Amino acid sequence: MAYVDPETVQSPKGRVSNIDVVYDKGPSPQSWSLAKLNWDGARALGIRWNGEVDQPGSGTPQSRGNATWFIVPSEIEEAVLKAASEMERQKKDVLLDGYRQMAADKEREAEAMEWSDALIGDGFEAR
Repeated sequence: MAYVDPETVQSPKGRVSNIDVVYDKGPSPQSWSLAKLNWDGARALGIRWNGEVDQPGSGTPQSRGNATWFIVPSEIEEAVLKAASEMERQKKDVLLDGYRQMAADKEREAEAMEWSDALIGDGFEAR
């Protein structure tokens, strides 16, 4: 199977519900995720390896080939959640910096505007 989207990990059935992914490294090498979820009706923190993009499998942990969550011990929940939340914030900052750099490139913005204006004209000619 390759990378497993943590939003889809609902096993073991009947024990896991209300998944709120806090961090997902995405389809990349050594991908992992952390989620707040309900485990047997109580709020818990789950973590898992998502699997490798170019390799078979359903990540770790898994049961009978189904992706599952490992429940983080309550004694370290706060530290793990804090670290993952900071990593997610940094990921968003990198994305915003990229958008800022693209917007600052006036030549590229002018080319993009010219290209999109040409597309609008093509749409009207087709009618």
